[in-house]
Amino acid sequence: MNEPNIVVHVYGVSDVGRTREHNEDAFMVADLDKAQPLTFPSEQTQVPGEHGTLFMVADGMGGAAAGEIASSMAVDVILSELRGKWSSGPGTDPKVFAVTLHDATEVANDRIHEYASEHPENRGMGTTATVAGILGDTLYIAQVGDSRAYLMRQGEVRQLTKDQSLMQRLIEAGEITAEEAEVSERRNIILQALGPEAAIKVDITHQQLRRGDVLVLCSDGLSGVVRDHEIQRVARESSDLVTLCHQLISLANESGGPDNITVVAARFEGEGLVLPTDGDAVGHQTFAVGETTPVTPHPRLEVSAPTPPRDELTEVLNAAPPAADHAAFPSLQPTGVRRALTPADIDAARAALGAGAAEANGPPPKGRKRRAAVLIVAVAAIVVLVYGLVTYLRTK
Repeated sequence: MNEPNIVVHVYGVSDVGRTREHNEDAFMVADLDKAQPLTFPSEQTQVPGEHGTLFMVADGMGGAAAGEIASSMAVDVILSELRGKWSSGPGTDPKVFAVTLHDATEVANDRIHEYASEHPENRGMGTTATVAGILGDTLYIAQVGDSRAYLMRQGEVRQLTKDQSLMQRLIEAGEITAEEAEVSERRNIILQALGPEAAIKVDITHQQLRRGDVLVLCSDGLSGVVRDHEIQRVARESSDLVTLCHQLISLANESGGPDNITVVAARFEGEGLVLPTDGDAVGHQTFAVGETTPVTPHPRLEVSAPTPPRDELTEVLNAAPPAADHAAFPSLQPTGVRRALTPADIDAARAALGAGAAEANGPPPKGRKRRAAVLIVAVAAIVVLVYGLVTYLRTK
């Protein structure tokens, strides 16, 4: 007797936006039984075989030509690796699938880094990668950078990936709020990408799917200008995936379209998936695949408990790859909103986070407010004590 089927409806589209002259994004959806990408004249429907289905978005950086090369290499190399190491095998073990996604992402990094080393004019080129694969009733995701995966279940949208960005790390360190990160001029600085460095850390997560779930992968040309609640509204109201993707791109362009915009949307149906329940977990869930597969769960740093003084910004920056030498390679000056860390960013961030720094753009983060209040109280107490001592001595 055949097992109940899972049916995948999927559509993907990419738009140059309102500012860029070239599209540095790339995306791919592939049937992993055949290891062949799908094309999208319209919404496509397929029943994943034993090897599953792949969804991927990559957002290139490093200048128009370099960014296009990096994102294109990422999707091509990852599919090629899966074709040789996954599609040709039995394809049923979830752990092997997750490890293969991880390893394919690392190989893509190696190839892009090697290409940039051999072509100095493209030094510093890189790309984000959000690589999602469905196997059985579970979605596995390999994440590098700040492209995103969202899941809508019963009308509620949750982010499945975690941005590997400076702002995300500072939010987790308690130094800024999410609202402050949204308006920061450095909100688009990423801590790692495929290509700039020889070594990367791939975040491997998983999400069990339910009937009716909708997956949305996107570059930050969408998520950088369209808030999560707006994505949720459009996903709820759209009658089909083609409408969903094009309405999201329209929203991003109405907000200025400062970057390329890529959206891949998939809806999961079929008797092979159970119906959702209120107790289902949805979100960033690390998939432990063993010592050979490093993962980056990015736990929240406890800043309220007493700890020895430390430079939290230094801890964040030490984990980040260095930026390209823009002075030596002027053609690599950022052409859009995404870029890597530069020395100027580090100096500015230190100034912004330094004790007692002036706040030019609004109130300080809550953590710094508390530290400032404690300092004021301590100084006041010392003043009162000194004044009392002097008064006492005078009366003597």
